[in-house]
Order: sequence, then C-alpha cells, then structure tokens
Amino acid sequence: MTSFFEKAVRLIGIAVLAFEMPVPIYWLTLHGWVSFWRSHIRAAFAVAVLAAWGLVDLLLYHFRLQLFRREVSFGLALAGLALIGFDVFTFSTSEAVLGGRRLAGHAELAGSRELIARGLYARVRHPRYLGMMSGVLGASLIIALARLWAVSIPWLVLALLTIRAEERELHTRLGPVYAAYAERVPALLPFWRPSRNRHASTRGEHRP
Repeated sequence: MTSFFEKAVRLIGIAVLAFEMPVPIYWLTLHGWVSFWRSHIRAAFAVAVLAAWGLVDLLLYHFRLQLFRREVSFGLALAGLALIGFDVFTFSTSEAVLGGRRLAGHAELAGSRELIARGLYARVRHPRYLGMMSGVLGASLIIALARLWAVSIPWLVLALLTIRAEERELHTRLGPVYAAYAERVPALLPFWRPSRNRHASTRGEHRP
C-alpha cells in the first residue's frame, strides 16, 4: 500500500471514530434528563455536545500517536472503507428523511408526537445506529489497534444501551403508535422482523 493511500485511509478511520464514537454519550446525556432539558433546550445541545465530543475527541487526541503506529492492511482497508461507506449512506439518507433538527434530537426535547416511518425507517427503527456501528467497525479494521478493539467492544455495549434508552423514551412519548411500529419493524437488522403484523398506523416523527 502506498504511503499516501495508507495515510489517507487512516485519517478517514480516525475522522469516523472522532465523529461517531461520541454519539452514544450525546444521546444518553439527552435521554437521561429529557424532562429537565425540555425546559432548557439550547443548554441541552451545548452540554451534550461538550460532554460527548469534548471527552471522546480529547482521548483520541491523547492517543493519536498510537493510532498511527500499525501498518494498514490493504484488505482490511477495503473492508473498512466499505463499512464506512455504509455509515455515510445511512447518515445522508436518514438526514434526507428526518432533517438535521430531528436527527440531532429536537423532536425529543420539543416533545413531538409525530412518527416518521418512511425511507430507511420503514426497514429498521434505528438506521443511524446501525450505520454508526458499521462505521466504527470499519475504522477499527483500518487502524487495527488492539487497544482500539478493547475500547470498541464496551462502546458497542454503550450504543446498545443508548438504543434501549431511546426506545423507552419513544414508547413513553409516542405511546401505542410507536408500539405498533416497533411490533412490525425491527430495531437494527432489516431481515429480522419481530412480528407479522403490518396493520398499525405509521404516521408521525422519529429519529435514529
């Protein structure tokens, strides 16, 4: 692998980690105190962004030399880029369906009772999380650092806990409409359907 390509691929992997790894912390910060944040919406976004990206990106900067230590495997680089490409696809498609404000969590803080179940959201309930996990996996394959894998595993657990917290919030906020949606649309894997029921209403707003 040429030096230029290797550096470019590695930088892409690091950028994905810097963007995606803080996401579960961001959402747990919002969901953990959603009732309080609904009265302090502007502060909510500022605190969540600082807590998530400030902490994670500071750690990535601290360990930056180790992220450049291993040689990048060409095969793993291609696999990693494919997974990152899927991440970019889910992000851009989700944003096109939901819009940036909903994707950032404005629906939760505004208490919206609208459910959006079109596009990728007609296939899975949390396409952004699926893409995010794909991106982090791809970046980990590219960088191929044992310590990064050691961090990625608990990060995955944290991401799953975030989905669980979001599910609770959505069930509380949207009630039977979301329950019917969750009954027929799987959370992450489009080929794993929890139910054959396809007769519930799909109107309204949803997020990743």
